[in-house]
Amino acid sequence: MAPALTPQPWVAYADAALQREGLRCRLADGRAPRDFAGLYVDHADAERILTTLPGLDGPTPDEAGPALATAEPRLRELRRALHAAVHDETAFGRLARSAGLACAEVEVLAVLAAVELNAERQRLVAYIQDSVNLPRLALGTLDRLFPEAHPGVRTVAPAARLRRSALVTVETEGPWATRTVSVAARVAWALVGDGSPDPDLPADTTVVEPPGVDAAGARLLLVPGGDRLSRRHVAVAGCAGRRFLVAPTPAAPAGWSALVREATVGGLGVIVELDDSLPAAGRSTIAAADHLAWALCTARELPLAQIPPRPWSEQRVTPAAMPGLVAEPHPSDAHGHRLTPTQRALVDQARAGVGGDLDAAVRRLASGELDELAVRVQPRRSWADLVLPDDQTAQLRELVARYRQRGVVYGCWGFPAAPSAGLVAAFAGPSGTGKTLAAEVVAGALGLDLYKIDLSAVVSKYIGETEKNLERIFSAAAAGNVVLFFDEADALFGKRSEVGDAHDRYANIEVSYLLQRLETYDGVVVLATNLQGNMDQAFLRRIDSAVEFPLPDEQQRR
Repeated sequence: MAPALTPQPWVAYADAALQREGLRCRLADGRAPRDFAGLYVDHADAERILTTLPGLDGPTPDEAGPALATAEPRLRELRRALHAAVHDETAFGRLARSAGLACAEVEVLAVLAAVELNAERQRLVAYIQDSVNLPRLALGTLDRLFPEAHPGVRTVAPAARLRRSALVTVETEGPWATRTVSVAARVAWALVGDGSPDPDLPADTTVVEPPGVDAAGARLLLVPGGDRLSRRHVAVAGCAGRRFLVAPTPAAPAGWSALVREATVGGLGVIVELDDSLPAAGRSTIAAADHLAWALCTARELPLAQIPPRPWSEQRVTPAAMPGLVAEPHPSDAHGHRLTPTQRALVDQARAGVGGDLDAAVRRLASGELDELAVRVQPRRSWADLVLPDDQTAQLRELVARYRQRGVVYGCWGFPAAPSAGLVAAFAGPSGTGKTLAAEVVAGALGLDLYKIDLSAVVSKYIGETEKNLERIFSAAAAGNVVLFFDEADALFGKRSEVGDAHDRYANIEVSYLLQRLETYDGVVVLATNLQGNMDQAFLRRIDSAVEFPLPDEQQRR
């Protein structure tokens, strides 16, 4: 028969604590159970369990009085061993250190976890509590399980560390004294050596490790600006911790608790990639879980009222704040695609699915969103198909060269891209003079898709819907680096008028919105119109290249 394994200190301590309470019950010192206490667990059954618990070295003496006298000093000895073992590299020790537990909290967690992991201990707890309906320790029992000077049940109070770190839960129904305390399933799995992530974590939660040595930065870091991948790199470099749990915004309080629990079990920092704002559940969770290092990544700065009430620092994403990252075009990009690190990562993933074609992978970035609101035109015609006077052809070629070389001008040469690095071109001329064809040729020369905006899908009679549709278009186009083509542009970009009624006011708002959005778009926008004079003067001032398309003569038509 193989020798029994020596139990870990936390198991030995838990068994000794339960033994002492069981002995007290036999002596009627505490809750005095009847024979067949709790209907099923009697004295003999309790004695059998006490002789088999791994944390007790030998059978329980026949007389409970002498046994109780020896149980007290042994419990004190095991308590000291438990406190020392917290510093060992065991699952329990790492968990206690990660959660920042005090000695009393370590003792309570040891007992709760030991009961959670063993059915025989649960029968003993049912005996102690005189009810098989209470196989876990109840608050009333927890209050008398430890010495008088011990905080006991207060270690599982709502604001206590064991609760704030989401390691234990307390029932919310029934009389206070009989509400049971349980260890979270993720904690139990970790203690038996399983590293499976918490099932309540938000989808797409990952673990990342920063390169190099430990970061020793802020315990709460705010990272606004830039793109998603850049924000993540800045958060990893500037937040305290060796490894990080990276998650989107949890949809419910349970998801926030799962983040805290998983990070505590794994000794991880937490990076939350927020959508727009920090919900109230997140604010309270981060404030309570101050034993963890947190980073909140947002496209825009968080309002001060949403920032958790704990010391924080902020690091906006800039090229200088991204060590090892370059915000210039992809090195293998022959067409000057200016991709953010996030877009570059997506393109690299997509290249395998499109046969390694970089241009096709870039086009694939935008197609899903834009196909609902615009008509995609895959350029098939070239300069040879375009019949224009030499001056207009030269203007179009200059437009292509200007966009293609913008990485050199704004990056290598250091010229400021004010207000953006995008280009706005106006193609003016009668119908049938080649404006749409010219836009297709320009897009083909740049290796980009052309998206012809479908005004029927964009313009809405409902207030604000047109702007929302346009925002979707510009945001998707920015992600995919495409050419936006507004045919009959004066329908959207027409002159603003005097406000006579609400319709005029909202029409002017649409035009003003477009003016602002054009300034921040980094791609190519082509505005085609039959009469350039119908367009608002503010648009004309923002046009980088204006090309007049004359009616072709007989030779050109041939």
